Amino acid sequence: MKTAFVGLGAMGYPMAGHLGQRFDTLVWNRTPEKARKHAAEFPTQVLENFSGLRDVDVLFTCLPTTREVSEVLEQVLPFLKAGALWVDCTSGDPVKSLDIAQKLSGHQVIYLDAPVSGGTAGAINGALSVMIGGPEEAVQKAQPVLSAFASKVVHVGQVGSGHAVKAINNMLLAINLLSAGEGLVALAKLGVNLEAALEVINVSSGRSNATQNLIPQRVLTREFPATFALGLLAKDAGIALDVSRAANAPTPLFSLTESLYRAARDTVGASEDHTAVVKMLENWAGVTLSSPSAVKDRSSP
Repeated sequence: MKTAFVGLGAMGYPMAGHLGQRFDTLVWNRTPEKARKHAAEFPTQVLENFSGLRDVDVLFTCLPTTREVSEVLEQVLPFLKAGALWVDCTSGDPVKSLDIAQKLSGHQVIYLDAPVSGGTAGAINGALSVMIGGPEEAVQKAQPVLSAFASKVVHVGQVGSGHAVKAINNMLLAINLLSAGEGLVALAKLGVNLEAALEVINVSSGRSNATQNLIPQRVLTREFPATFALGLLAKDAGIALDVSRAANAPTPLFSLTESLYRAARDTVGASEDHTAVVKMLENWAGVTLSSPSAVKDRSSP
């Protein structure tokens, strides 16, 4: 089995590394130096030219958006072999995924949308969850290679289903993070010890990944490590809103959340970690959330 991995970002870099440990793997990145660095660190080889894809059985893409996937498609299409699988781990657009799948089918290449969840820690540890859309037989064929970096693979439906589930999942992340941030800002304004508040919340019905992990580890520490960009979460929120509207489903909360993340992207910065959305709430309230309980209310003298 020969694989290739296109897109060595924060997630793709370790994912491709795990593939290289088990399969003959080629790597490519828009910045060639990163591919060379990867090949020096892992048992992978640099894909110098897309013509090297002629004997690849499974091609992975993990890119910022479906637009970049489409751009790669135009470049690699002449070199893909019949019967190959294209596994797209991008958090992409389910409607555009169908267009890509149709175009590839004309060249006897099967497209699977397979976005991942678990963050950079999951990618590094080879413990990602994959939500995959596509034909059952092709999904089964992809299982052995997916297991190189995933601890759980769930077939959620036909092509586009994986990206739809991922978008909704990330919208739920966005809502949980925003609502937790709003609640803690209010508590901070009241002078409540935030660590104590989170201790209670995290054994109560209001707990979430945002209150258990993201806010204690990234917001209260003021670290905001650049793992998953705020701009990308805003993009995913937009996709989730489009998915819901296409299904003619009611979207009052999705609509408000998407608009707030666009505002945060434009004011806080698209390249900031997604947890930095809380900075927008802090600025509005004139308060800084910090740990331990040294909460400073900027509206006070």
